Amino acid sequence: MGTRGVGAGLRKELQEDVSYPEVINFPSETEHPSPNRSSQNNSARKAGWIVGGVILILLIAGAVTIASKLGEKKALAAETERLATPSVSVIHPTQEQSHEELVLPATVQAYKESPIYARTNGYVLRWYKDIGSHLNKGDLLADIDTPEVDQELMQARATRQQIQAQLGLAKSSAERWQNLRKSDSVSQQEVDQQVSGYQQAQANLAASDANVRRLEQMESFKHVYAPFSGVLTKRNIDVGALINAGNTGSDKELFDVAQVDPLRVYVNVPQTYSPAIYIGMKAFLEQREYSGQRFEGKVVRTSEVIDPSTRTLLSEIDVPNPGGKILPGSYAQVHFAAKIDAPRLTIPINTLLFRPEGPRAAVVDAEKKVHLRPVSIGRDYGSSVEVMGGLQPSDQVIVNPADSLEDGQPVNVAAPKAGTPKQGS
Repeated sequence: MGTRGVGAGLRKELQEDVSYPEVINFPSETEHPSPNRSSQNNSARKAGWIVGGVILILLIAGAVTIASKLGEKKALAAETERLATPSVSVIHPTQEQSHEELVLPATVQAYKESPIYARTNGYVLRWYKDIGSHLNKGDLLADIDTPEVDQELMQARATRQQIQAQLGLAKSSAERWQNLRKSDSVSQQEVDQQVSGYQQAQANLAASDANVRRLEQMESFKHVYAPFSGVLTKRNIDVGALINAGNTGSDKELFDVAQVDPLRVYVNVPQTYSPAIYIGMKAFLEQREYSGQRFEGKVVRTSEVIDPSTRTLLSEIDVPNPGGKILPGSYAQVHFAAKIDAPRLTIPINTLLFRPEGPRAAVVDAEKKVHLRPVSIGRDYGSSVEVMGGLQPSDQVIVNPADSLEDGQPVNVAAPKAGTPKQGS
């Protein structure tokens, strides 16, 4: 067969095999659906409900997943914030009743101490005493060469002699004219002029005498004497040094003299113990370099006021020092003779922050925020210190506070370890 015959046969077979669907005529709104059509509609509704339910389930699952993710993010943020907030350990200040001897730090000072300045200008001619020399009142310390003052004194004395000679002439003239007036040889006006000249010469002589005395006094200042008995503690001059009178500007002190027997010892007594301090109360001075030795003294005066910045009472104790063992300027501890009963508040030394403006304690409030409180420190017990002000027994004080802590910073308070005693309770 030819190619056309084969193609025609295939088309015929395909047309016979293909069956076309019948055209469905949907009933109008006025016609009643058949039972088969109603079942088909019910099946379509069920399928729609199933699809809607699946979609709803997917939406709910998505919402739950999103909410879970948001919750995880919030929890992660909260955990991150918690980890970023520093954890601290706290203790309460310890309050106890003190029944021990009152011991306070003190500063030893000379009973008298005086810098010595030059009262005249010149050059150091020689000095006689050096540091450590024991002096009596009036001992010669140095001589100052004063050429300018010497010349001024010589000139003043010469001027005085001139004025004194003029005074003699004025006196003779006044007496002569007064005698001439008795015989009416001269007028009264001429007599008055001569008498006035004599009185003026007297005044000039008095002024000249005063100037000579002033320069003689300046001349006497070329000798430097000890103002009181004591020890020479400084010598700031040498032979040939230029000396200027006064104690201002470039003028420097020549010597420094201190009276070291007795000594003044100043003690700042905390306000808590101030009622127990009285004039005449015995006190004993101790120094590490003289272990086991006590130097007895007594309270001679107090400032009678509490210093508002330190809440302490300044007290002075006089201690005899005949052998000169105790040195002025040294550190000492004063033991008061009376036993003093007073409440005492202490904190460990590792709870303090030492800032330029003074010691601070980091206190945690009820909102877990830090407050850096200024504290007034009293006695030092080594591992702990006495707190004179700034804290209460109920305060939560941070142990080993970081230097980076700031006022108002939030913190987490760590629970105390098992077996750790709670201080202050």
